[in-house]
Amino acid sequence: MLTSFFKLNGHSFHVRTWGDKAAPPLLMLHGFPEFSGAWADLAPHLAERFYCIAPDQRGYGQSWCPEGVQNYTLSQLVSDVAALIETCGAPVALLGHDWGASVAYGVAVFRPELVDRLIIANGVHPVPFQRAMALGGAQSTASQYINLLRAPDAAQKLSENNFSMLEQFFRHGMGLDWLTEARMADYRTEWARPGRLQAMLNWYRASPLVVARPGVPATDLPDLPLDRLHVRCPHLLIWGPDDKALLPEATEGLEAFATHLTRVTIPGTDHWLHHQNPRAVAQAILEWTGLT
Repeated sequence: MLTSFFKLNGHSFHVRTWGDKAAPPLLMLHGFPEFSGAWADLAPHLAERFYCIAPDQRGYGQSWCPEGVQNYTLSQLVSDVAALIETCGAPVALLGHDWGASVAYGVAVFRPELVDRLIIANGVHPVPFQRAMALGGAQSTASQYINLLRAPDAAQKLSENNFSMLEQFFRHGMGLDWLTEARMADYRTEWARPGRLQAMLNWYRASPLVVARPGVPATDLPDLPLDRLHVRCPHLLIWGPDDKALLPEATEGLEAFATHLTRVTIPGTDHWLHHQNPRAVAQAILEWTGLT
């Protein structure tokens, strides 16, 4: 694994890489509350076939961290990744998890010339996700944490007692045998960088998606451009079925927005599937891409 810094749209981004530069590029986008090091379990299983490239996304880790919610809209997050892909030689295979999946969908949809294959691991397309969160049912209940993370005092509360509440959030209801004390120390180091936790939470605040109250369907929903939100390239969705944050209903109807969709389930995993069973996740990717 190597680390370097890239200038993207005039700003500095920290990037980890695995493998041979001559191999096909695979860009890997982490989610909340992780950083580029989140791919250290999976990337070694892919590095013989891909050149794995993992940035700390805007506001995370050692990358550019502007202040203000207005700097974390999806269009700006997509712009960062598009600039990175252009340095790699487009198009690339693009892999996203959690919030990284949202950015990956954005790049695939709005900059389709940059992506030849889209891989999502426990992440959601905005339309099925918004529909599920608006119903007031199980996904609405599971997504109530979003409102807590959007609260003005969230960063203060999550950082108290050496980030004990954020660690509790990380561990809630999920299998975390992989999260050793040494790894937890690495995460605390990244979270403690100046301004980072506030920036990470700004991703949630900048999102227009609405979370309904349990039992109370929401009607005042964002006007999503349905006709433009289609994934044209081959798309693989890898799913950890025990996820407590993203439920199966959050992906219902995805086929309407991704004609070339393949679904693969990794039994015995949840939201952190890329840590829990990286070998199986890698095998799913290699088989689907024909690079086994």
